[in-house]
Amino acid sequence: MINIYQKLLITCVCLASFPALSQSQLISNIHGYTVQDNRLVQFRALQFNGDTIEKIYTEQDNLPYKTEANINHIDGKGRTLLPGLIDAHGHVLSYGLSLMRAQLRDSDSEEHAVSLVDKFRQQQSSLDWVQGRGWNQVLWPSKQFPTAASLDKVFPNTPVWLVRIDGHAGWANSAAMKIAGVNASSKSPSGGEIIRDSNGEPTGVFIDNAMSLITSNIPKLSIDEQQAVLETALTSLAQLGLTSVHDAGIQSDTIAAYQALDLRSKMPIRVYAMVDAEDPKFDEIMAAGPYRINTDKLRVSSVKISADGALGSRGAALIEDYSDLKGHKGLLLYSNKTLGETIEKAMEAGFQVNTHAIGDHANQMVLDHYQSLIATSKSRHLRHRIEHAQVLQLSDISRFAELNVIASMQATHATSDKNMAVDRVGNARIEGAYAWRKLINAGAVIAAGSDFPIESPNPFYGLHASVTRQDHDNQPLDGWYRKESMTLTEALASFTSHAAFAAHQDKEIGQLVPGMKADFILVESDIFSMPAEDIWKTKVSETWVNGQRVY
Repeated sequence: MINIYQKLLITCVCLASFPALSQSQLISNIHGYTVQDNRLVQFRALQFNGDTIEKIYTEQDNLPYKTEANINHIDGKGRTLLPGLIDAHGHVLSYGLSLMRAQLRDSDSEEHAVSLVDKFRQQQSSLDWVQGRGWNQVLWPSKQFPTAASLDKVFPNTPVWLVRIDGHAGWANSAAMKIAGVNASSKSPSGGEIIRDSNGEPTGVFIDNAMSLITSNIPKLSIDEQQAVLETALTSLAQLGLTSVHDAGIQSDTIAAYQALDLRSKMPIRVYAMVDAEDPKFDEIMAAGPYRINTDKLRVSSVKISADGALGSRGAALIEDYSDLKGHKGLLLYSNKTLGETIEKAMEAGFQVNTHAIGDHANQMVLDHYQSLIATSKSRHLRHRIEHAQVLQLSDISRFAELNVIASMQATHATSDKNMAVDRVGNARIEGAYAWRKLINAGAVIAAGSDFPIESPNPFYGLHASVTRQDHDNQPLDGWYRKESMTLTEALASFTSHAAFAAHQDKEIGQLVPGMKADFILVESDIFSMPAEDIWKTKVSETWVNGQRVY
């Protein structure tokens, strides 16, 4: 019987390949590090054959003679060798598209953002829609949401759509709103908000579910186009030292694009994909069950559900009012009943459930559903996750370990959000926010990611933020709530062994030990001997996946 995954595949020729016997490879003259059982292990050489690690050599071990015919020796040139880094939460297609769209991360005002879009447009004159990403009004002098009016001055006729840095708000011009049929009489959808002026007219900013009013009118990419974007993104991620990424919420057409890439051996790194619960074919995918292709580069065995919005756009669902906006508690994207039904459907189908929850209300709701549904579905072994787990009630922190729920968190969110987080939640609630140390002390497993393209996908930015709680200007001097920081060993584990554990791949990747996959990177600096404040500057010189150099 043809299942959903076969239906999704575009026509392609698949040639089965079997690895030929090869001689062992030995990389020596290195500073090697891996985390095993939460303990840092150092070594001076790594030996692998094909895609599998055979041995690591510590200082006490003698290296094979270079005359041995069955071993090819590689000089590591004194560099540092680490396990391949894993980003446990990113958006690959969005990242690839961001490389092809206006970049607004560095905009310092609404006017500057418009000028950056104008400059981009002059270089990309063939586009029907002008799109961009990365604006953040919190960093602008006004600290106010932008308006369509400023875009209309430069783009009176061409539709423009610009996504906020967190992906939970968008900024449109009048041409885009006209195409979408949005006007003063338009109603905000459940779980979303159309920002309006004092006369009730849409200003051009759309929050969470309201974004679809605009995005549903933007022409969709074909599967062939998606393949090109995904391959571009994965290649770029490999250059940063990532050997695996967890793609947080993809549609069935993107699954098909991944499958086509994988069957053509065009995936340089691994992808652990989460099915978007909003996909029109969601029920059909659940009925087909978890999917894994023989090459081990692609797995589709988890589901992404979004319970609320983001803190920066005040869409994160809080139990009490926002400290800087009385009468506002954020947005729940599902009713409590529908959220529970969606989680239950995925658990009963054998999928790991990974639910986006940022506000303390959303986190509490998700944990409540997990507590009851993990028991009834007997799915504790699936290691369900909360994506972000950003603002928590202190009483909820212990529930992660109790329920075997993984906290999938992004260290750079803390250093990016430090400019507004206390304003949003106040001095009391901030004690349960970005609370890595409290979670670790309570026995929780933290799987690290970046949430790219919201943040940079560079994993060394995340390692730096995990340890220092500082930005790249070393601010604040003592670290932002430094008591919640990780040790470097804990941070490395969160990007390697713990991230692999979060994807049920801890028997294959995430550590450099015999029998595991030969996924590793070579970097120019020894992160364990350099000042912590410089970790983010680390440069990757080589990336290896399955014993093959991909960068």
